[in-house]
Amino acid sequence: MTKQVNCGGVKIGGGAPLSIQSMTNVNTADIPAAAAQIRRLTDAGCQIVRLAVPDMDAARALKELKKQADVPLVADIHFDYRLALAAIESGVDKIRINPGNIGEKDKIRQVADAAKAAGIPIRVGVNSGSLEADILEKNGGPTAEGLAESALRNVEILEDMNFHDIVISLKSSNVKMNYQAYKIVASQSDHPLHIGVTEAGTVSRGKIKSAAGIGALLLEGMGDTMRVSLTADPVEEVLFAKELLSALGIRKQGIDLVSCPTCGRTKVDLESIALQVERGLASIEDTITKKNIKVAVMGCAVNGPGEAKDADLGVACGDGKGVIFAKGAIIKTVPEEEIAAELIRLVQTL
Repeated sequence: MTKQVNCGGVKIGGGAPLSIQSMTNVNTADIPAAAAQIRRLTDAGCQIVRLAVPDMDAARALKELKKQADVPLVADIHFDYRLALAAIESGVDKIRINPGNIGEKDKIRQVADAAKAAGIPIRVGVNSGSLEADILEKNGGPTAEGLAESALRNVEILEDMNFHDIVISLKSSNVKMNYQAYKIVASQSDHPLHIGVTEAGTVSRGKIKSAAGIGALLLEGMGDTMRVSLTADPVEEVLFAKELLSALGIRKQGIDLVSCPTCGRTKVDLESIALQVERGLASIEDTITKKNIKVAVMGCAVNGPGEAKDADLGVACGDGKGVIFAKGAIIKTVPEEEIAAELIRLVQTL
């Protein structure tokens, strides 16, 4: 089990539930825009929000954003240690740095001392695109071993300064390299791990790479906090993170929709019905009282109440109609065009 750190009231590691993070993509110094995006992320289920701090205006804006936010805020710092110091002074809940690009050890020490005095953790964030020159030369380019070496080297710098509230991330856009790097570090360190696949891509492509990369790590028992990285509205990252955790059985709250792949026995437009149900359930998920519901949309009697008998609600479709069932027991039969609306209505009654 990893050690535990406290990020603004959200515990990371030490057996605490895995937390979902995302990052704003608006100008941090634009307080109204940043505050609005933080609220949208929070409403979507984000538990920790990271913000880019490229200049002093952004660092100073964090003070006001902290007043308005209902979740912990993390300052993302590169190169300039003074930005980290200013962000800590503004009251952020965690700092993300790569000690290797901060510069002299005295500058790193100032950041570590300030974070320690404020009682906040530091995330050591290493990416395959920012590895030290000597590590790249030794390995002939970015490798899993190089990522792990860089992360552990930079963690050691902080530990030598008597700073131990550390979270480690070491991300690559190469899913296999990403997985292997985390395995190496997990075997050699007990600091909490922030996991993800960096630069995963657009919504469609990024979800595939994130599902493969993050899912593999979680199934191995690695990961204390996570971010899905998508070239999209960051709210999409949070929504997909929740879906992924539900699919892995880690997140127990939410609506689990299952649907069969169809075959020659299917006599309805099952794809259309499943999409209607999916959209309808997404619109009501945050309003329902019961938070752990399984809904099944099945194309025929073969995949109907028998195979999906554990579903809270489901439908087994026939020729232009559907048999609605609950926990395997048949409730009613409705025409094809009413199936989606009836399922959604019944979910709301739960």
